[in-house]
Amino acid sequence: MRTAFVTGVAGFTGRYLAPALQARGYRVCGLVQDAAANALPGVDRLCEGDLLDAGRLASLLDDERPEVVVHLAAVSFVAHGDVEAIYRTNLIGTRCLLDALARRGSVRHVLLASSANVYGNAVEGMLDESTPPAPANDYAVSKLAMEHMARLWTHRLPITLVRPFNYTGVGQAAHFLVPKIVGHFARRAPVLELGNLEVERDFSDVRTVVEAYVRLLEQPARGQVYNVCSGQGHSLMDILSLLERRCGFRPEVKVNPAFVRPNEVRRLVGNPARLVAAVGPLPTVPLTETLAWMLDAEQAAAPHMA
Repeated sequence: MRTAFVTGVAGFTGRYLAPALQARGYRVCGLVQDAAANALPGVDRLCEGDLLDAGRLASLLDDERPEVVVHLAAVSFVAHGDVEAIYRTNLIGTRCLLDALARRGSVRHVLLASSANVYGNAVEGMLDESTPPAPANDYAVSKLAMEHMARLWTHRLPITLVRPFNYTGVGQAAHFLVPKIVGHFARRAPVLELGNLEVERDFSDVRTVVEAYVRLLEQPARGQVYNVCSGQGHSLMDILSLLERRCGFRPEVKVNPAFVRPNEVRRLVGNPARLVAAVGPLPTVPLTETLAWMLDAEQAAAPHMA
């Protein structure tokens, strides 16, 4: 049976990717920092290890002999307070993984998750992969640096880079924007404090993103970069209006200066043409359905708040 090695398998995306890979016939080995954690759906083996531990990584890869590797492990919250951890994990951790894979050899495909945040505030309109990056925060800089570093390995490893735009779904951490908003509506909280309201994002459903990753893994790796996006932009006011119609309720929205990022990316909407050309049209989930799914899950978890 084919083996897929997934870093960050216990994270938001990993919890959806593992069952999708298993459904495609992969045996899934997931790298986690604590293997004593509960079993995860779709994961055949949880492997305890740290990306910065080269010896441990080499040992795990020798044992598992993966055909494909998906690297999701990262500090993924833009406002994360520990800048050193952002670079250590997103850049140095990735380099350690690539070094271990190159030393072992025989992997068919390595998919590395970057971020659309690398585009920053470069231009207005739909962004394609040729748009010059202009990262506006440390998280984005770390991801762009990771991309440049990864290119040093493309002569030794079959690498694909993905730049996912914003995506969400059930199980995303509550400190991310959309789960935070959905949670307030589910609890019917009277006041919702947000940062910059004048932002627009390209939101996808996590299940669509995972389908894109799985399909890319089945393609030959050519060192290519792909936007993973819907091509449609939604403002925060759009999300508030959609939830208001669903709930028949709207909290008072206040701008909290503490939540306003000094280097906020104002508009981030991607062009998915290259991805669609490579893997075909992806199943699209309208934002209204994703929000309804998340709202139902929140209310089911706390029925007394619904």
